[in-house]
Amino acid sequence: MGKRVLVVDDSSMMRKMIVKTLSDGGHAVVGEAKSGKEAVIQYRALKPEVVTMDITMRDMDGFAAAREILRYDKAARIIFLSNLEEDKYRQEVEKIGAKAFVSKHAAEKILTVLESL
Repeated sequence: MGKRVLVVDDSSMMRKMIVKTLSDGGHAVVGEAKSGKEAVIQYRALKPEVVTMDITMRDMDGFAAAREILRYDKAARIIFLSNLEEDKYRQEVEKIGAKAFVSKHAAEKILTVLESL
């Protein structure tokens, strides 16, 4: 069964690609945010089952937004989706308590990750 997902990325083109990938995979995108601050606000309002989170964004990066969301809801399931080097950021992703790190170059892998949650 599909999950209710909040997509967070500062690039509208990337959000569209992620939304299409998720929708084609049978998931419902319940909201989109272009910044960390928007992500926190939308998470509280929409209560999605999963969040896809970019790392680099203005005003509040993905790590700060994830920490804020997890302070609000310790059971939040966050998947980082980024073009940045996975090896460089894996430790931070695990320390925060996120569920996974997926490269934007292999975004379809997010469907496999969602099925495992």
